Amino acid sequence: MDRCIVLVDAGYLLGAAASLLAGEPSRSRITVDHAALIQGLRERAESDTERPLLRIYWFDGAPDRVPQPEHRRLRVMPRVTVRLGALTRSDGRWAQKGVDAAMHAELTELARNRACSDIVLVTGDGDLLPGMMAAKEHGVAVHLWAVQAADGDYNQSEDLVAEADERRVLDRAWITQAVRPKDLGGVCAPPPAPRPEIAAILSAPLPESALGASERAAEEAEHEPAAAGSHNGTQERAPAAASKGVPTPKDLAIMRAAGAQTAQHPANATLRWSSDRGWVDRPGAVAEPAEAASMPTLAQLTTAEQRWADREEDITTVGGDPYEVGQVFARRWMARLTEQAHLQKLSGMYPRIPHRVDGELLRYAARFGLLAHKDDQIDEHDRYAIRAGFWREIDVRTAAAHAPAGE
Repeated sequence: MDRCIVLVDAGYLLGAAASLLAGEPSRSRITVDHAALIQGLRERAESDTERPLLRIYWFDGAPDRVPQPEHRRLRVMPRVTVRLGALTRSDGRWAQKGVDAAMHAELTELARNRACSDIVLVTGDGDLLPGMMAAKEHGVAVHLWAVQAADGDYNQSEDLVAEADERRVLDRAWITQAVRPKDLGGVCAPPPAPRPEIAAILSAPLPESALGASERAAEEAEHEPAAAGSHNGTQERAPAAASKGVPTPKDLAIMRAAGAQTAQHPANATLRWSSDRGWVDRPGAVAEPAEAASMPTLAQLTTAEQRWADREEDITTVGGDPYEVGQVFARRWMARLTEQAHLQKLSGMYPRIPHRVDGELLRYAARFGLLAHKDDQIDEHDRYAIRAGFWREIDVRTAAAHAPAGE
């Protein structure tokens, strides 16, 4: 077949790009415009091989092989197929498992089936040498692409370089068309629109009574001398609760331990968020209102047919951005409510989401890789973004319901 195929080892491509642009191979140090990168790979492959592109295979690792947001965006792009290996942590470092084996299998299978005349390999892994040799024996021309090394040396297996039919280097000028170092503030795609909803949630005001108690607790803990009474003659002071916009359950527990939260605990103190593991009433904490406990979940409102349609939409159109995930969940929940009174009750609970709905929201986010790995906790900013997207949709729906007719 007179067409070309590109096999990309994403760990090599993006790790080498990070080394070149940011000085270290951590992919967290770069921002990638995947659409521009795929388009660049396609144009370069068709130009170098003088063959039309059949497909780009993107090989990468993911925790528990759960697609991350970037994989979800990639796999719905035209002519792109994503293959995922495992991403495991050992001694505090992440390592890919099974990616090179998957590339080897795909390379040999494509060549054996004569699916193409030219294969472009973007990798540096010498383990692919047998696959490259087998592909050549089946009459396929193998093109090996390297990412320009930061030190000007090879960042590929020398045996792999020697065996390739054609060799090219993706230099800094080509890489920077789609990749930018984060620490330089560069972005490849248009910057996202400001999201004041996240800032609003982070700065939600603390009720005056709770604020006064928090300040008194911090003041007393700061000036109170150590008291005798323990076996070693000293008593450890309780740490002062940090003064934040909205106290967390930990803040309230600290205030109570410091003596500020006793029988005078303010009834209107607000917790920042309910827990995804369920609401737990602790001494000094505020019990969840009865109307919140009766709030229906999305699962209760969804039919089997809707669940199937939801899953298809998640796979094909939802990119996995945390803010977007919150919006999609809220949109579905509101559209299926049979009693609009629940929506009004929920609006009055801002910024807290009832734990039944909140836990379901975070479990939904897990589908997009945001909570994929059991050893990791979801990033705090992602939590805020998920819930901010949820509240944004609630605000839009509530405002539309109260807008005068004709507007």
